[in-house]
Order: sequence, then C-alpha cells, then structure tokens
Amino acid sequence: MGTWDVGPFDNDTAADFSYTLDEAAADARAGIILGTLTRVIDTAGYLEAPEAEEAVAAAALVAAQCPEGEPTDPVYGPEEPLPDLTGLRDLALQALDRVMTEPSELMDLWDESNGAPWRTHIRNLRNVLTPQPPGEQLSLL
Repeated sequence: MGTWDVGPFDNDTAADFSYTLDEAAADARAGIILGTLTRVIDTAGYLEAPEAEEAVAAAALVAAQCPEGEPTDPVYGPEEPLPDLTGLRDLALQALDRVMTEPSELMDLWDESNGAPWRTHIRNLRNVLTPQPPGEQLSLL
C-alpha cells in the first residue's frame, strides 16, 4: 500500500486519480468522479483498496465544494478546475459507507495499523457531506 498519511490524497492511487482528472477534458471530469463513486457503491463483493482509495478521493473533491469543506490537497489533488460536484453529495456519502463496510480491503489494511486517525478523517468527510437540516442552517446565520 503506497500510503503516507490518512488524508484522501495521501496515497499513490489517489495521486494518480488526480492526475487522471487533470488530463481529462474539462467536460469529462464530473463523469469520472460519478463513475468512481457509483463503481464503489455497486461493488457487492470484496472491495479492493485501489477502488476504495479513489472513491475516498472523489468524495473529498465533492466535500471540498460543500459548506465547511476543506480545500483539496494542493500537492496531490487535482490542479485543473472541477465543475460543481455538490449534486453528488449523496453518492459520495454512499461510497464512503461502502468503503467502511466489509468486505473492504482498505478498511482491513487500516485496521491492521493504527486506523483510528483514518476513520476520524472519513467521519469528518461524512459530516461535511451530510446536508444540514434547514432549521440548523438558519441558526448558523
């Protein structure tokens, strides 16, 4: 596993995914992200780590465009502009749920090491992606 930290772009697979997005035509980038998320959601059997790592990166790209979202990694995240991805919030949540559901190689790999910080990062992504009820949004104003 070419991983150096718990962030969504802190592994070789996610860095390669970012490069793929940068090399794609501007009008194809949303489709690549959509395809990545749905491929993981539709995986009924064993979810391989590379597919899960791409899904986490894709979910982070969606979360970056949401209120309270953190910007993507300036070094390993995509450099080219992305279209509005906020319509993919529900799919990003479903993909993260699938990554965190057995059988998932990425989850197993993190469980073999100190997976608590990684799990916290996934939970934080989920929190950003989860739409706030309208009443709570008004109380923040």
